[in-house]
Amino acid sequence: MPSAAAILIAGPTASGKSALALRLAEKLGGVIVNADSMQVYRDLRIITARPTPDEEARVPHRLYGHVDAAENYSVGRWCRDVGAALTEIAEQGHVPILVGGTGLYFKALTSGLAAVPPIPADIRGQVRGRLQSEGVAPLYAELLERDPLTAHRLMPLDRSRIARALEVMLATGRSLTDWHRDGLPGLIDPSRAAKIFLTCERKQLVARIETRFAAMLAAGALEEVRALRERQLDPLLPAMKAHGVPWLIRHLNGELSLDDAGAGAVMDTRRYAKRQVTWFRNQMKDWPMVAAEEALMALESQLTGV
Repeated sequence: MPSAAAILIAGPTASGKSALALRLAEKLGGVIVNADSMQVYRDLRIITARPTPDEEARVPHRLYGHVDAAENYSVGRWCRDVGAALTEIAEQGHVPILVGGTGLYFKALTSGLAAVPPIPADIRGQVRGRLQSEGVAPLYAELLERDPLTAHRLMPLDRSRIARALEVMLATGRSLTDWHRDGLPGLIDPSRAAKIFLTCERKQLVARIETRFAAMLAAGALEEVRALRERQLDPLLPAMKAHGVPWLIRHLNGELSLDDAGAGAVMDTRRYAKRQVTWFRNQMKDWPMVAAEEALMALESQLTGV
């Protein structure tokens, strides 16, 4: 049994994180814990490349598909959920293997999280309604006036983060930056964790993304998105913005051919993978970046020294 408190596996989408986690869990008797913000949604097994039922039967998995798509799941809720899962896994004497591509989850796990109180539903509804009817520019302009420090740290077209920062300011009277400064502690000591960020040569990663999307369609992704579309949920909900979902909905609405929708979905995923790499390089500088084929050996080397 490794002495590490946890094994943390991050990387861009389609880089092989889940396969590596499965190999480690089988070898060490570990429990795989989801650290991907889209794989939490019950409605999105195929389109988010969640572990298959056969994979879930091979080793224990936690925090996959436990949230309804109608919910606005947050990093704060994930921290509460993962805290409970980590306690349970420790009591059972197993090692948790956290795997995913959501950098903010890993940062909150190891560095802590802003202790922002719940946002009242009326304020959230007002801001989200304005975002849908007015677009992001007026909200960003208001954020610049009310909370310039946070606004200058955001991209002017980052709809979700701008809406979130404005909600916090309107609800609490405090800047989101202030809340981040006075946050909650992390759940895992990074010095006692084996951690790795998988890398993949660009052309190879693009090919893997394209191959995986084709496999998703063959496995029933379009039918899965059709069922989600029929629920008529708020398009601003996170599940409705999962990679591939908006494009396939446009196809189902008769706006695009399936080939064009697939091309759009693949392009969005490629851009997201590039942002994941950039984010980790800037935000998690102590994480080793290792090629996928060398990852198992690199982690085993860390485990002997943690």
